[in-house]
Amino acid sequence: MKFTRFEANDNIFQGVIEGDEIRVFSGELFGDWSYTGDTYKRDEVNLLAPLQPNHIIGIGANFVARKEDLPESLPEIPVFFYKPSSSVIGPEAEIVIPDGINQVKFESELAVVIGKTAKDIKEDEVLDYVFGYTVGNDVTAPQFFHEDGHWTVGKSFDTFTPLGPVIETELDPFSVKVEAKLNDVEKQNSATDLMIIPIRKMISYLSKVMTLQPGDVILTGSPVGAELVNEGDVIQCEIKEIGTLRNSFVAARQSVKS
Repeated sequence: MKFTRFEANDNIFQGVIEGDEIRVFSGELFGDWSYTGDTYKRDEVNLLAPLQPNHIIGIGANFVARKEDLPESLPEIPVFFYKPSSSVIGPEAEIVIPDGINQVKFESELAVVIGKTAKDIKEDEVLDYVFGYTVGNDVTAPQFFHEDGHWTVGKSFDTFTPLGPVIETELDPFSVKVEAKLNDVEKQNSATDLMIIPIRKMISYLSKVMTLQPGDVILTGSPVGAELVNEGDVIQCEIKEIGTLRNSFVAARQSVKS
């Protein structure tokens, strides 16, 4: 199923996309819900980020260019970081380049949406706790990275976590490609088997550190090819089985929405 959030007639709804229609539902996305009987055409609505995340956790430097480059042993402590929920935007919304800099970096990623409370889970249990998957763009301002390696500020600006266009619940995350086009030119295109720390291992590890909750989003890393971009550029992050997440970059002084 393809779950979405959208705006229509000045109201925000939850829905399931079926063909060119969206069936509205009410209730809890991760609990009990039911269809209301209302429907909208996809071209009549403004798609939003498909959920309002609880926590957003990313992993750094998690892709290699070729399978031959995969390390023989995995890092004992993976590099994880937080992104605030206030950084989330949806498809077609503008990514704002902060004051004082001229460029930021796009990073197309497969995002895992947790659906059940998960603590100390085994690797072979991980998928039982996953609700679905969406496309993420881990926008980064490396100019704000601390010289000692702290990434928080450079990852946390408003608009720095586009998500969407849907949460796909029927997906094999191990057989998809993470792609990105900058101004219609391909920059990223890698299968998820090029991840250094695989999805099962990273989520199992996180569950041993913290209790993962429904609505948590795990950004699983960005393929080789991410670049710095400028105002006026357009980025399309895509996983074909989920959809395309398209956003444009604007300078802070030109921003009209977040």
